[in-house]
Amino acid sequence: MQRRELLALGTGLALAAGRAAAAVPPGFRLTWFDATTPGSSRVGSRDVTAAGDGTMWFCGQRNGTLNRLNPRDGSIRVVRLGEGAAPHGVIRGPDGAAWVTEGGQNAIARVDPADHRVQLWRLPERFANANLNTGVFDRQGLYWFTGQNGVYGRLDPKREAMQVWEAPRGPGAYGITRTPQGGLWYVSLAGNHLAQIEDPETGRVRIVEPPTPGQGARRVWSDSAGRLWISEWNSGNVSMHDPRDGSWKVWRLPGQRPRAYSVWVDPSDKVWLTDFAANAVVRFDPADESFLSFPSDRAGANIRQMDGVPGEAWGGESGTDRILRIQYGL
Repeated sequence: MQRRELLALGTGLALAAGRAAAAVPPGFRLTWFDATTPGSSRVGSRDVTAAGDGTMWFCGQRNGTLNRLNPRDGSIRVVRLGEGAAPHGVIRGPDGAAWVTEGGQNAIARVDPADHRVQLWRLPERFANANLNTGVFDRQGLYWFTGQNGVYGRLDPKREAMQVWEAPRGPGAYGITRTPQGGLWYVSLAGNHLAQIEDPETGRVRIVEPPTPGQGARRVWSDSAGRLWISEWNSGNVSMHDPRDGSWKVWRLPGQRPRAYSVWVDPSDKVWLTDFAANAVVRFDPADESFLSFPSDRAGANIRQMDGVPGEAWGGESGTDRILRIQYGL
């Protein structure tokens, strides 16, 4: 496994492989891990999440795998999800397992953290080709998920019971999150809106309109106060909705034509985004409304959904088959 690091020095100049490289803000270290394994070609390394033991799960959308990266030595354990698999999102569940929105098999997958055994729960035939996207667990241990072809649903792992609903405005259901207060919210990329799942029993949804028309709301993440941060693909904005008073705030990412793909809020409530146009990860500090940019050292990185642990932001470079770790607060 190849590993490449950029470490910020006192001057802000980074060194990589013994030569000068791009500037990195002081207090940060960037490390790239090769996501390929012997015999593999394109992996399509995309959504990531922490496994809880220092390793990181990441989806291999192109080769139908879930992978477990050990950053201590760069080794990868490959888990094949099944024939035709094309996993999109992964999160760690309350049971410690990896839970995957498996679009290729139109199923929710669970990968056991101990023996890596794969279980599948397929969507009803009525919702074939849902284009599954993202999942989250609620306080009751139910797994909620979205599908871009206009669906959202829930799985009760204990009863192995699944319910799926048509999204109220058709295609577009994409990122989903849970607030500390227990609220469930998703965004619609094609539908350009934020939606609250008001009644988890019936699946009833309430639409909330963002202030920017046609913004292309792609991902959503809650901060510690329950404020909802949204990456807007079409507008290049990051927006924030506070359900407590219904207010909105909007900031445009730096650059000429930003394209905000993912959003993740770290434990200190700093907001991390990916900008495909800038080929960079962007960190936004709501306290002083400042941006820091971390460009990739390779073109076409295309980082999908980020995640992380205290002191570390992680993302999968789907275009380069690498995993990026940004250590902060050094």
